[in-house]
Amino acid sequence: MRLRALLDTDALGLRLLGGEDELDRTVRGVMTTDLRDPSRYLSGGELVLTGLAWRRDAADSEPFVRLLVQAGVVALAAGEAELGDVPDDLAAACARHRLPLFAVHESVAFATITEHVVRQVSGERAGDLAAVVDRHRRMMTSGPAGGGPDVVLDLLGSDLDLRAWVLSPAGRLIAGSKVSGPALPADACAGLAAEHLAATRTGRRGPHRVLLGGATYSLFPIRSWGHRPAVAGGGRSPQGARDVRETVLSDWLLAVEADAGDWPEERLDLLQGVTQLIAVERDRRDAARTVRRRLAQEVLELVQTGAAPAEIAARLRVAAPVLLPGLGAAPHWQVVVARVEWDGGEVEGGPVAQSLLEEILVDPLATGPEPSDRIAVAHTGDEAIALVPLPAVTAEHDGSESGIHADALLEAVRAPLAAGLDDDGRVTLGVSAAVHSAEGLRGALEEARHARRVAAARPGRVCAAGHQELASHVLLLPFVPDDVRRAFTARLLDPLRDYDRRHRAELIPTLEAFLDCDGSWTRCATRLHLHVNTLRYRVGRIEQLTGRDLSRLEDKLDFFLALRMS
Repeated sequence: MRLRALLDTDALGLRLLGGEDELDRTVRGVMTTDLRDPSRYLSGGELVLTGLAWRRDAADSEPFVRLLVQAGVVALAAGEAELGDVPDDLAAACARHRLPLFAVHESVAFATITEHVVRQVSGERAGDLAAVVDRHRRMMTSGPAGGGPDVVLDLLGSDLDLRAWVLSPAGRLIAGSKVSGPALPADACAGLAAEHLAATRTGRRGPHRVLLGGATYSLFPIRSWGHRPAVAGGGRSPQGARDVRETVLSDWLLAVEADAGDWPEERLDLLQGVTQLIAVERDRRDAARTVRRRLAQEVLELVQTGAAPAEIAARLRVAAPVLLPGLGAAPHWQVVVARVEWDGGEVEGGPVAQSLLEEILVDPLATGPEPSDRIAVAHTGDEAIALVPLPAVTAEHDGSESGIHADALLEAVRAPLAAGLDDDGRVTLGVSAAVHSAEGLRGALEEARHARRVAAARPGRVCAAGHQELASHVLLLPFVPDDVRRAFTARLLDPLRDYDRRHRAELIPTLEAFLDCDGSWTRCATRLHLHVNTLRYRVGRIEQLTGRDLSRLEDKLDFFLALRMS
């Protein structure tokens, strides 16, 4: 499509500020960015949309425009929501470089322009999709009347007889067609997400063909337009130096129960067009998270700088109705800290961890159009911090009965994320107890960070720890140096292991049971189905081989720790 056609569409709210002689340029795609240098994500032919967050002063306009022109951008559209009128220095820079400049009215969302451009540019190669979209315009409209991804999938089911689902990288079911029959079970969602992430890490181009539970699925990546330029025809734009690890843990996927390997080119283009439309909806949801991210950042900055509890409480009162609309009561809060680390350190982990927490902490019981409106996540460096509200309770408690539990969180995401991390990445999570006041929030943040460090000391690609573990020996054991740990356990347990190998005496299981029974001869003998005299003989042999006395608390504690560290 040509730039001139954009001005003929009143709904886009575009006003030409300069470059009238260049309106016959052809638009091949669209990209939304507020990066100071977005050139590495551009392939040429794009209309660039910007909210001007990159502009700190007038001197920033010239280098920004120069980079766009060098990348082959055909026009720039600047939103008026942030600064009001488009700055004169930006208009002057665009005029010098002959780059057409549009102003976008503050009432028009960038997602509306993106949808229009993608639909128009893709029209020739995906005419059937465009016809479907035209019959169902409410699909991409804002507010409760809009259908979002579910309506797209309903159309695939009713018009093309395709069962399809949208999944998060951690295996959460985001959307599914009502005509697709029963929802995918959780284990199938996790399995498909893991297969998709593993294929993505190998660099294979989608769709990925997967056999799971006797069915064949084709997995299509859904890449956010907020990070990549939209290119007509469903093809992948050149990524330049872009590292797949920047988005592998945040991009959604479209799972279709069919073998796309047998499809004609037209149908593949159709499904690529569907992923583009869902990506627009994804960007819209991400934009809605901006306020929550800002609230989290402000609260956490106050907490970390030692602000007065009254000031933090005031900010929490602002956050509560945004994060828990309609409850009317000040909630309790939990803090979850995540860290994503890649070998080599070339990829910043903070944004990846932020997107990841926003996906895995979605409240499945939340009501309303989008359950992710119940969390707020900020990031600094390689760390992301989530502020998670819980409904207030009447009685004082430590949060152990409700809220987020580290074990459950880990169980839900371990398999898919491990596939995406491959052999060069790691995710560690820490979960605090619930707190009910501003005074407790700083302690909750420190508690979550300590728990994450405990998780980081464990083996595995995906690890988590909760606040319950900070009140026991579990907090200390991971930080014992490996050589000290090996020496300590060898001194106490190797004699018993050697004896068990030679005589099949089961001294190690006997020791474990004896300690679990708190040294009770009767209970331990019953558990092991032994006569008490036989148990006394085994315990005596343990004491003889190790030189320890199991009637002494100190020796019991040493054996207990040795077994935990072994």
